[in-house]
Amino acid sequence: MMTTLISNPPRADAPRGAPGAPVMDAARVDALLAQFGLTGDFLDLGGDPASHRIVAAMSGGVDSSVVAAVAHRAGYQVVGMTLQLYDHGAAIQRKGACCAGQDIHDARRVAEAMGFAHYVLDYETRFREAVMEDFADTYLAGATPIPCVRCNQSVKFADLLATAQQLGADALVTGHYIRREVRDGAPQLRRAADAGKDQSYFLFATTAQQLDYLRFPLGHLTKDQTRSLAEAFGLIVAAKPDSQDICFVPDGDYARVVEKLRPGSARPGEIVHLDGRVLGRHDGVIHYTVGQRRGLGIAAGEPLYVIALDAEAARVRVGPREALTVRRIALKDVNWLGAGDLARADGARVGVKVRSTRPPVPAVLELDAGGAVHVLLEAGEEGVAPGQACVFYSPDDHDRVLGGGWIAGTDRGMRA
Repeated sequence: MMTTLISNPPRADAPRGAPGAPVMDAARVDALLAQFGLTGDFLDLGGDPASHRIVAAMSGGVDSSVVAAVAHRAGYQVVGMTLQLYDHGAAIQRKGACCAGQDIHDARRVAEAMGFAHYVLDYETRFREAVMEDFADTYLAGATPIPCVRCNQSVKFADLLATAQQLGADALVTGHYIRREVRDGAPQLRRAADAGKDQSYFLFATTAQQLDYLRFPLGHLTKDQTRSLAEAFGLIVAAKPDSQDICFVPDGDYARVVEKLRPGSARPGEIVHLDGRVLGRHDGVIHYTVGQRRGLGIAAGEPLYVIALDAEAARVRVGPREALTVRRIALKDVNWLGAGDLARADGARVGVKVRSTRPPVPAVLELDAGGAVHVLLEAGEEGVAPGQACVFYSPDDHDRVLGGGWIAGTDRGMRA
């Protein structure tokens, strides 16, 4: 893949911040770095940090800016890289979404203030193909996508990682809240110390090969500790709010984005109760997701939920809440980070998350003779939606990430 450079690195004599900009409190920075274990070769690359070039993925937010600043302060040869992923008019100026105009500007200013090189890479075409179009097609198929996982899987930890390697960097460093720990001679992926910021659900597709090259310096910190570092460094993004939305859906209107990407592809159809009654009509399955209760556009004498979406028949199936509970999940494109081969994991006990906001629950992996993977939930889960991820964790402490897969289908029963 060809990477288009759309911004040059700053000069060695580039100005360090504008008049009136916050100034780094060096003594406080060094005290915090020592307190948080971010001194010396904290990236565990071996030897003097100054002998290692690293690429810091910079989205323009506080987390990635702190990672780059910390690595630079420790003496690593930092090259900041920001991906221009999309451009849709007014959203470029909107705060709270990554990889657009204002955020690119913020990342560049952080690099200039600290004094390390920064590049902006044009990945708009790749992002549209691998993330945005997949988003639209997944919704049209009656599933619920997670574009942030696809972005990590197809762009950041694939294309950007390859670019970093081409530059001769020894590691790609990001601001994700997840821990990478070397145990028994191999790196493992573990949940962040700050449970409220843990991003392990969105990183389940990280491969063992990628994990060898990636580093996540913030995994053992809380968000408050990260912001304290940003303030001590005097970074202009120290008080910047976290990104909340999908970057290319700034107003939360998923259906409008799908219709823009796939004009005329949404088909109207029937809203049907599980008992066969036709309760109303809809303008397209893209307006619904499994587990949805509000906005169904029908009147009924009982609370009803979306139980399933049949995109081929353009049908939305609804029913009572108890119909949402499933016991068996079929997976596709499974990534395994546990010990040994996935083929030998049949019957393994794991904890699984089927939504990013839910805690892991007990489950068992089931592999058939053809290699298909299913998850058997001990107590069942509500609202398990095709298109979402099912992430595996160590069974007892739920600390280690063992991989996961994409939810292809569900069943209310157990093994046939």
